[in-house]
Amino acid sequence: MSTRLASGGRHLDRNTSVTFEFNGRKLKGFKGDTLASALLSNDQILVGRSFKYHRPRGIVAAGPEEPNALMNLGENGHFEPNARATTTEIFSGLTAQSQNHWPSLDYDVGVVNNYASRFMPAGFYYKTFIHPRPAWKHVFEPFIRKAAGLGKAPKERDADTYEHFYAFVDVLIVGGGVAGLLAAERAGKAGAKVLLLEQSAHWGGRAPVDGAEIEGRPADAWVTNTVHALENMGNVTMRKRCMGAGVYDHGYALGYERLTDHMAPSTAPRHRLWRIRAKHIITATGAIERPLSFAGNDVPGVMLAGSVRDYVVNYGTSVGDRTVVVTNNDDAYRTALILKDAGLDVPCIVDARPHGGGALMEKAKAEGIRVETGKAIAKVKGGKRVEGVALCAQAGEGAVLEEIACDAVAMSGGWSPVVHLWSHCGGKLIWDDAHAHFRPDPAKAPTGADGKGFVSVVGIANGAMNTAECLTDAVKGTNTVLTDLGFSPKRTAAPKAAEEPETPMAAVWKMPQGASYKLRSKMFLDYQNDVKVSDVQLAAQEGFESVEHTKRYTTLGMATDQGKLSNINGLAILADSLNAEIPKVGTTTFRPPYHPISMGAIAGEASREIFQPIDKTPLHQWGEDNGAHWEPVGHWRRAYCYRKPEESVEQAVNREVKAVRDSLGLLDASTLGKIIVKGPDAGKFLDMMYTNMMSNLKPGKCRYGLMCSENGFLSDDGVAARIDDDTWLCHTTTGGASRIHAHMEEWLQTEWWDWKVYTANLTEQYAQIAVVGPNARKVLEKLGGMDVSKEALGFMEWKEGKIGGFDARAFRISFSGELSYEIAVPASQGRAFWDALMEAGQEFNVTPYGTECLHILRAEKGFIMIGDETDGTVIPQDLGLHWALSKKKDDYLGKRAQQRDHMTDPNRWKLVGLETVDGSVLPDGAYAVADGTNENGQRNTEGRVTSTYYSANLDKGIAMGLVLNGPDRMGEVITFPKVDGTEVQAKICDPVFYDKDGEKQNV
Repeated sequence: MSTRLASGGRHLDRNTSVTFEFNGRKLKGFKGDTLASALLSNDQILVGRSFKYHRPRGIVAAGPEEPNALMNLGENGHFEPNARATTTEIFSGLTAQSQNHWPSLDYDVGVVNNYASRFMPAGFYYKTFIHPRPAWKHVFEPFIRKAAGLGKAPKERDADTYEHFYAFVDVLIVGGGVAGLLAAERAGKAGAKVLLLEQSAHWGGRAPVDGAEIEGRPADAWVTNTVHALENMGNVTMRKRCMGAGVYDHGYALGYERLTDHMAPSTAPRHRLWRIRAKHIITATGAIERPLSFAGNDVPGVMLAGSVRDYVVNYGTSVGDRTVVVTNNDDAYRTALILKDAGLDVPCIVDARPHGGGALMEKAKAEGIRVETGKAIAKVKGGKRVEGVALCAQAGEGAVLEEIACDAVAMSGGWSPVVHLWSHCGGKLIWDDAHAHFRPDPAKAPTGADGKGFVSVVGIANGAMNTAECLTDAVKGTNTVLTDLGFSPKRTAAPKAAEEPETPMAAVWKMPQGASYKLRSKMFLDYQNDVKVSDVQLAAQEGFESVEHTKRYTTLGMATDQGKLSNINGLAILADSLNAEIPKVGTTTFRPPYHPISMGAIAGEASREIFQPIDKTPLHQWGEDNGAHWEPVGHWRRAYCYRKPEESVEQAVNREVKAVRDSLGLLDASTLGKIIVKGPDAGKFLDMMYTNMMSNLKPGKCRYGLMCSENGFLSDDGVAARIDDDTWLCHTTTGGASRIHAHMEEWLQTEWWDWKVYTANLTEQYAQIAVVGPNARKVLEKLGGMDVSKEALGFMEWKEGKIGGFDARAFRISFSGELSYEIAVPASQGRAFWDALMEAGQEFNVTPYGTECLHILRAEKGFIMIGDETDGTVIPQDLGLHWALSKKKDDYLGKRAQQRDHMTDPNRWKLVGLETVDGSVLPDGAYAVADGTNENGQRNTEGRVTSTYYSANLDKGIAMGLVLNGPDRMGEVITFPKVDGTEVQAKICDPVFYDKDGEKQNV
């Protein structure tokens, strides 16, 4: 049985007892325990069930590579599924539940799948759930959906908080083992700005566990001294419990820091996502031990030998009283020696190599441990825990030579460097035949924009397989990086480490070599997904020769494992089945993150009220204080109207509409997009963006323009102003600023990448106020400063200067048909300028107005509104905007699309005005009906309402709409059904209802 040892446990505080809960049982551990070590100390060997067959599963590893011990942690708002017990530190009050079973962990009805496993091999679902067809929807799919997944989805809102942190460093070092610490020390002493990340709660990696000696001292002492030195360097930042999650282009990397997972829920942030820019990235991520493939290697109690060692040394926990060690390399002998030193029994070391190991084997024999060379485990006896093993010859077919009683098996199939971060951004791998693993190819590093490598690997992650080699490699690799970055590292030798010669390992991919199908069908490669040796062989037999195809056919290395334990063994079995070399088969693609990270960390602070932050103009608070009735427009909140006490929304809108036409109105237009386009090729670029010419616009002039998608449909509109010879300011709709900026950048970066053009979205840098109405010029002249007379500032012109002492840019443009100026001032001056206008405008009955008044004023003039008159299927020609389509240039975005047959169809609906016969307001979006019915028995339609309002100025309902052959049917009356079953008649008319000659805007 597994239990707590009387002494030992370098990570434990034995003076602090911790009570936690597992599946409703109260258990005890010590401060410093992981959930895995605490469960093992309480003899909780069974921790979960496998995904497909629901076989009993125990703890296999001690780190993030653990495939089985996935837990539902916490309760209510602190609930988290699929948390690894091996990386979860316990605290008082922690609650954990095992996953993927019903009704209980010990008695799971899903285990019936295991007894039918011969009928459920790899890919069986591709062949099984086809016939009968109706059964898929009503039987198979509901059953599969219910069975899918391991953990439970949270049902309550996440109560924790998360944050993002940005860091800019010279060197990012991922991995806090001896190689990473030494690299950080060298870089720090050279003057580089360094960030060092370690995923666990402790520095030093495996060296202290394995009994390494550095500079004649235990590795623990060297680690402590080095950490102390680093902590005293102001240019070095060190973070524990922080995983290097991913490496991306341009030296960008993500770090995932678990800030408070090791303590009871608090108000402090739980996780922090580090967003890092580094000139160079060094990965010192170590290696992961591989399992061996033998029948029953998934029985709870079969564990990686290095992890068994971790639990004894780090946590004072024995995984069993009698542990059989099975290996193909010398490293596992260290586990046997440590178990023996802890007073535990090791009945046998089973070494698959014909001649066994070297000095470590002799040491084990000297300790009285039996060693069997050239042998293998034929099968493991036991169901929910190990009861014994059957030995056989490795070169044979599995004939049992002997059975040994034991309650744990420590296996070691060699070590695989952690190459994930190296591979995330294109780093290539080479096969190391001596150690039977892939390691980074230094000649094919991930490269940056300059063509140079920006990621390096040091230590065991680079294939340096002992402590001495590891330290030497760390110094060599770090010095090279520092020199390339322009630093001058000291050329001192690496710390000396005691070397223990090892006998070469043997590549053993299955035990025994000639195992029968019966044995191979119980050899598990992927513990989580129940992928066996026989499954990979079946995939090869059925023609899945690509490693990526085999992965998807068998699910090998998918889900949270991502190939950490299963990858190399699976590749080797596939290569053997294809009679190919492992390097020829290749590897699957490593993608970030290295280890799952929380959705909360990805979102950071973007949750609850700032999940989608509300954009507010500099005048927002004035609106709050003065009766603004808000409406969402994109991410902005704009005033729909400004209500006075005892006034309805409708009354407020009607008052504003009349006040603007009669005297003076002010509109907060700050939300309109303002995009600077600058550069020698800016004019050529804007000629492609807009349907009309912009390159011939003179500085100081403005021009209304349309933008279309490449499919020809109207996308946005606005006024462009030429600032100087190579600079334009492009105004967009409120909801279009970010979209149009992204649209511009997409074309510049993917199609016209060699054009010299720079764009910047300055929307939030300015407050913009529309001063509108017959008295607009008077109020600006009252403030003083810039000459805004008709002669000095004509229609569709702009000027820069001072108005009332404010830095201002005045645009003589109108979206209302009235005398109008749009004044842009720096956002910091926006509120003061508004207040000055309000004060100066008192004698003119100044009236702030909102978006509904804006809509009515523009509809009275027949001006279109993107999103009302357009819906993604409308082209400029539908709206009578032929005049805005330049005939002077060869091309613009959408031009060719507008020449397609469908776009030139004379029966496309066209824009017209609509007036109800009885003066009422047409329902928004209503369709005009025509004679006859369609195939579905519905009435045919011949048009629809795009905008409809009550005009207080005209005292009647007005509307705009798209109607079949509309411009040719002026005066004709058409019918619009209403939702209450009644109908309303409307006459087709000119869309300009007010001041048809445009005299008011030109005064």
